[in-house]
Amino acid sequence: MTAPAEAQQPQQRQPKVLDGLGVVFEDSLLQQLAGDWTMTGAVRGRPVSYRLHVEWVLDHQFLRLDMRDVAAPPAYQAIVLLGVDNRSARYVAHWIDVFGGRFSETLGYGRRDGDAVRFTFEYPDGPFHTTFTFDPTARAWRILMEDRDADGAWREFAHYRLERK
Repeated sequence: MTAPAEAQQPQQRQPKVLDGLGVVFEDSLLQQLAGDWTMTGAVRGRPVSYRLHVEWVLDHQFLRLDMRDVAAPPAYQAIVLLGVDNRSARYVAHWIDVFGGRFSETLGYGRRDGDAVRFTFEYPDGPFHTTFTFDPTARAWRILMEDRDADGAWREFAHYRLERK
């Protein structure tokens, strides 16, 4: 069993220093996300389906998620880079998508809690949560995205289930 303080930290093993510039990011939870997935769910209640390819990039500093709508041409595409800030022990997320630079300029910061990592993005129009949760029994992932309504209450923006191809 992992101690509560350890559960909130990215799980690294055998770090490799890169010319004194950084440490290779190896995370036992996020390692489970690497591979090819079908991604189904809903955005604002509307059904969606994506193809998702996930791989380690940039000398294992980031996990790259390449999301593409199954429609031809894709209605939505995103490239997401997940990494860790070794000094603060926070996860970082760069979410770049078809909505352009205005929303892609905001970094998400996250903490691990057991088999989940919740990122908070402070977008110009308000905060946004994206939570990645791994189900070790099913070896599948869930992603829940939430924003705030006009009254300040958190509400679901989107949810997805990832199943390995």
